[in-house]
Amino acid sequence: MGETHYEWQLLTGSQWLKIDNDHVIETHYCHPGAKGITINTSLGKVFIDFDQLKTDNSALRVQRLSLVPQGQTEDIGWYFRDDSLWREYGSQSSNMSSSSISSKDIETHFTQNPQGVLQFSVGSTQYSLDFSTMTQSNLTTGLRRNVRRRPKFTLSNVGFTSTSTSMPLTSPTTYSFKWEFMGDEGQWTEYQAHICSLDSTAIEKQYQQNPQGQVQFRIRNFSYSLDFPNMCQVNKNIGTKRSVRRSPDYGTQRSISLGTNVRWQFQDIDGVWKDYSKGSGQCSVSSPDIELQYQQNPSATIRFTTSRFSYELSFSAMTQRNLSTNTTRSVRRLAQ
Repeated sequence: MGETHYEWQLLTGSQWLKIDNDHVIETHYCHPGAKGITINTSLGKVFIDFDQLKTDNSALRVQRLSLVPQGQTEDIGWYFRDDSLWREYGSQSSNMSSSSISSKDIETHFTQNPQGVLQFSVGSTQYSLDFSTMTQSNLTTGLRRNVRRRPKFTLSNVGFTSTSTSMPLTSPTTYSFKWEFMGDEGQWTEYQAHICSLDSTAIEKQYQQNPQGQVQFRIRNFSYSLDFPNMCQVNKNIGTKRSVRRSPDYGTQRSISLGTNVRWQFQDIDGVWKDYSKGSGQCSVSSPDIELQYQQNPSATIRFTTSRFSYELSFSAMTQRNLSTNTTRSVRRLAQ
């Protein structure tokens, strides 16, 4: 991989130290729906809040350095929170036409005045974007929406770099993952090097570089394409398609098991965060159920039911939507 154009660092005492394997942090950070990430450090688990660029440990500060070569600019995306998804400015939203302003336009204004306010229009409706609060306001109705600024994901941004001066402070991935395809007998079969040109470790490495990409491989005389977003494998010679899954390999854990202590919560109408639990409201899923699905595909959407309604939970948007009323609520993932 080429040289990366960023570096994530933690401040311990008076020294900024590079975080090893920071491509994992960068991959999540580039996704506008990601609130943050939990990593393991020598001081224990640390949650990095991407909106505030702060940690939940008062002894640690975090920063992301942009190392773009002189004369070049970083490709930045600006996103607003639609009713259910984070959408980039200039794209079509669910209930509005395309805005008159793009990410590039906003970034230009932001660079000139990071504490300023920018006004723009969508059709006949006027809006203001407040950089200091990272909110967008409808000047007619007063409705406010959250805004996020994130670098665009590119393969060159997420290379693997590690030098002798890097401090192995963190291990963002606490266990390896197993990649499997659905075999002819209806059994999940792991990708293994003695059969396939790529094994689970090699596939996971490609996935960490680009979770929305594809990887090519061979099994005997056939060529295949593995599509990460759709979690399927396609035989390029005859067109056969098979399901693929990604699951934690608990047999090769390197440290504390991540997942068993994870809590998934939704924000109720009164603003209180509540756990997903099969014991309350006859919900069909609990935190461990949701976490298992999340580990298999962090970009997936799952469905569940309560005694009265059916719901859709989007991992990429971190929202829960009532399929009957279309009510959308925020969701969060807490690592204990």
